[in-house]
Formats: sequence, structure tokens, C-alpha cells
Amino acid sequence: MDWTKTLTDVIDMRSFSNIWYWIVLAVVWSTASHWVLGVPYDIIMKARRQGGEAYQDMEDIVRVNVNRILYISELSGLWLSGFVTFVLTGLITLAFWYGIEFAQSIVLIAVPMTFVGMLTVSTAHQLRAENPEGKQLFKRLVRHRLWTQVIGMISIFLTAMFGMFHNLAVVEGFELLTP
Repeated sequence: MDWTKTLTDVIDMRSFSNIWYWIVLAVVWSTASHWVLGVPYDIIMKARRQGGEAYQDMEDIVRVNVNRILYISELSGLWLSGFVTFVLTGLITLAFWYGIEFAQSIVLIAVPMTFVGMLTVSTAHQLRAENPEGKQLFKRLVRHRLWTQVIGMISIFLTAMFGMFHNLAVVEGFELLTP
């Protein structure tokens, strides 16, 4: 029995033609838009509808998560930025210089998620500086979720276009971009 052949048969590295890649992509973006600064969106909506104790709970969770995000960014932000840059540069090189499809699929998830991470740190800084309450806090959290969803929609669209282009390019007899 050839273990490497068995392993490559079980784990298909052709990402754009694999249903599991598209499921992972959907789960990543739905999770990213559900958790607003570490607060589940349903808690934000419950606090908006009910107020009182639900609002206080949401405000406490936001405060704790903002402090946690800013603590991490202040303590190891430079090192984390350098590491993320190193990993993304390596992935982008593997993906587009060497043409490795698995790296391309990871890049199409990791780069937009990096923008969401930067947006999260930026929103946390704004929340600490402004210390909004009531409608202003809801507005800031909903705006953060909206921008996360915009980044996600653009990412999913570009990933789908790139994936379709890639899948069509490997079909025998199908020529792309030829006069």
C-alpha cells in the first residue's frame, strides 16, 4: 500500500473544485460577520430590543473584548504584524509565483481576513477613545459588522471569479484569453 497516494486521494489539494473549500469559505465569513468585536450579533440585537440588563451585559462584553484586543495589539502588535506579513508574503509567493492552488485558496481567505483584523483593532481604538453609549455604541458595532460583510462579499466574489477561471483553465480543450 502506497501511503502517499492514499493520503493524496483522501486529502484533495485541488481547492477550487472541492466542495469543502467552499463550505469553509462560507463558514469563515458567516462567523466573521456574526462575531462583532467578539460579541455575538444576536446579543447586540437583544440588547437593542430589550435594553436594561441585556444592554448592560452587551456593554460589559464589548468593554472586556475591546480591552483584550487593545492589550494584545499594544503588547505584541508589532511582532504579530511582522509574523502575519511574513506568512502572507510566503503564501502569496507560493500562490502566484509558483502557482500552487492550495496556497492560492488560503491567500483568498487570509488576506481579506487580515483586513477584518485591522478593522477590528481600529474599531477597538475608536471605542476606547470615544467611549460611546446607547445608540452611538450600537451604531459603531453595526457599522463594524457592515464593513466586515462588505469585505466578505468582495472576497467571496473575487474568490468565486478566480476559482471559476482556475477551473476552466484546467479543462482540456478549453482555451482562455487566446486571440
